[in-house]
Amino acid sequence: DPKNMMGASDFRNGRYLTCSAIFRGRVAMKEVEDQMRNVQNKNSSYFVEWIPNNIQTALCAIPPRGLTMSSTFIGNSTSIQELFKRVGEQFTAMFRRKAFLHWYTGEGMDEMEFTEAE
Repeated sequence: DPKNMMGASDFRNGRYLTCSAIFRGRVAMKEVEDQMRNVQNKNSSYFVEWIPNNIQTALCAIPPRGLTMSSTFIGNSTSIQELFKRVGEQFTAMFRRKAFLHWYTGEGMDEMEFTEAE
């Protein structure tokens, strides 16, 4: 769900270099490991093959307050390039219009610094 992501990018357009799954609550570690292995085998095209054992799992037996179980997935994916490309395009569009540039030049920056950053 994109609303639960820190950076909105479509993971299907990239490949996972590494990832971590953290579980809290009453979960059997064997079940967690088996399920993570199944996920990696079924979706092998989303994982790079040149980094062995690139999935880490962690388990905490104490569930969060008010819940019986929770999990968190953290992935290092090449799909982040979409976000950087989009931000770069937005920067270029705003810089061409010189939007907000006066705030920075008023603080002592030079317009050439933005040209070099582009």
